[in-house]
Amino acid sequence: MSEPKKIWYRLRGALIVPFYLFALLFNNGEINNPWVIYPLGTVLFMLGLGLRIWAQMHLHYRLKVHKTLTLTGPYLYVRNPIYIGNTLILAGITVLAGLLWFVPVMVIACGFTYHMTVLYEEGHLTRKYGQGYVEFLERIPRWLPRLRPAQDAPAAKVRSYFLPSVVAELHILLLLIPLFFL
Repeated sequence: MSEPKKIWYRLRGALIVPFYLFALLFNNGEINNPWVIYPLGTVLFMLGLGLRIWAQMHLHYRLKVHKTLTLTGPYLYVRNPIYIGNTLILAGITVLAGLLWFVPVMVIACGFTYHMTVLYEEGHLTRKYGQGYVEFLERIPRWLPRLRPAQDAPAAKVRSYFLPSVVAELHILLLLIPLFFL
């Protein structure tokens, strides 16, 4: 796999940090209406966090579980729910910071960074999982979720992964801490 794609993959988190910091540090309280920023920002943040937890329950990325090709949960609708969740979280933080005009910039930055990231991931996962993953790529859209699952949802034993998935995703709440000091 080409080295530039691998670099995007490895730096995917760091590449978003400047946009996050801009939203936190250069907002000058542009929108101070709490009736707008708090509900909207909180909803976006919680939707993103909820999507990450739902994906984690099926993917088991941060859990000490043998990894297999994940074809359940949000992966029946879209290939990259964690990156979509990240984008919603960062858009929510941008709104909570009162920088509404910057939300499209944040979404574009996330979209570009995560798009470059999945170009590497898809090649890596094709090599790892073979034909099963190729069929997944053909059936499931990369970014815009299907309205209906791609197939009948197989019975997945995910309830036991709910609490470990929540714990695995708690670090996301740390992104909110700087907002208390603005």
